[in-house]
Amino acid sequence: MPDSNFILNLSVLYRNTMKYFDRALAPYDIGSGQLIFLILINENEGISMQEVTKLSEVDKGTTTKSIQRLIDQGYVKTVPDEKDRRIKRLYTAERAADVMRDIYEMRNTYRAKIRDGMDFEKLEELMAQVCVNTREKLDPDADYAGMRIGRFDKMSLTDYPETVSCTVYMSGCCMKCPYCSSRDLVFIPEDTSFVSPDEVLRYLEKRRKLLDAVCLSGGEPLMQKDTGRLLSEIRKMGYKVKIDTCGMFPDRMKELIDEGLVDYIAMDIKNCREKYALTAGMSEDRFSMDTIGQSVSLLMNSDIDYEFRTTVVRELHTEDDLLKIAEWIRGCRRYYLQPFKNTGNLIQNGFSSYNDQEMIRLKEAVRAVIPDVRLRDVVSG
Repeated sequence: MPDSNFILNLSVLYRNTMKYFDRALAPYDIGSGQLIFLILINENEGISMQEVTKLSEVDKGTTTKSIQRLIDQGYVKTVPDEKDRRIKRLYTAERAADVMRDIYEMRNTYRAKIRDGMDFEKLEELMAQVCVNTREKLDPDADYAGMRIGRFDKMSLTDYPETVSCTVYMSGCCMKCPYCSSRDLVFIPEDTSFVSPDEVLRYLEKRRKLLDAVCLSGGEPLMQKDTGRLLSEIRKMGYKVKIDTCGMFPDRMKELIDEGLVDYIAMDIKNCREKYALTAGMSEDRFSMDTIGQSVSLLMNSDIDYEFRTTVVRELHTEDDLLKIAEWIRGCRRYYLQPFKNTGNLIQNGFSSYNDQEMIRLKEAVRAVIPDVRLRDVVSG
C-alpha cells in the first residue's frame, strides 16, 4: 500500500465512523461529536470540564459547546464541587441510562463490522501506539518548548501569604517599568540559561510534604502560553497556586480562574490612570488602559482571593496619585503599598524610596478610602 494513502485512509476511517454513529444516534438527537463526551462522563462520574478536555484531547471551546448541549438535552447534569464552588462536576442524568445501554451496543456492533477479516487486537495495539507517538512527537509544545523560566526560588516564607511556597519567575514582560528590580527577566540577556519546567515539576514532586504552594511571578507569567498547562500539572500534586501579574491579560486570567487553576492573584497597580503609561515604561500614544481596567473589574467581581499592590517610588508617586488609585479600586478586598527597593538590577537608575515613616503616613491617607490598606516591607507598618 503506497505511503501516500495513509492520510486518505485516516480521513475515510474518521468520516465513515462519524456517519455510522450519526445515523445510529439520530433517534436520540445526539451527534457523533457528542459521543465521546457522554461516554467519558458516564465512565468517570464527577469529572470536571477541564478533565474531559484533557482526556478527550479536544479543544476547550468544542468540549464546552458539546457538553452544554448534552446538559440542555437532559443527558448530563452539573454539580458544584464541594471544596471549590468554581469547579462544576459532571454527571449523567437519569435520561441517559437507556441511551448509554444503546450506545454501548452500537459500539459493539461497530467493532464487529470493521474487524471482519483482520487481527483487530493487533490493530488496536498499533493504533494506541500511533496515538502515543502523535502526542509525544507531533505536539511542538509537548516538552514546554516555548516556556522560559528565568529563576526558581525553591523556598519562600513571604511570597504567598502565611504559606510556605516556592517561586517560579517567568522570563519576559509586556511592560518596561523603569524602576523594575528584575531587569534580567524583562530584557533577557543573551547568555541566559533557562530553568527547565520538568526540573521544577520534579522538585515539586519530591517536596509535597514540605511545601504548600507555588507562586508564578516574573516577568509576566500570563504572557507564556503554557502557563495553564504547567499549573495543571502543579495542581495534580495538590499545591495551592498564586500568580503575580501586571493585569495586561484579563482573558487568560479569567481562563485560569474558571478552570480552578489559581487560588490567589496579586495584581500590580502601577499608578493612577493619568500616569500609568509613564510608570509602566510604555509609550502613551500606544498604551491602552482597557486591559488593566478589565483585570481590575474581573478580580473585584470574582470569588477568588486577590490583592492589589503598588510599589511606591518617590519620583513617580505622590500622595495624590495614591488617593486616585484608591478611588479607582475602592471596595477592593485588600491593597498593599510597598516601598521601592534598589536591588542593583534595575531597568533604569535614578529612583529612590520613601522612608518607613513616610510610607506609614501615605498608608493613613489611603486608609480614608480603602480601610484594608496594608504596608509590606515597612517596619511598624
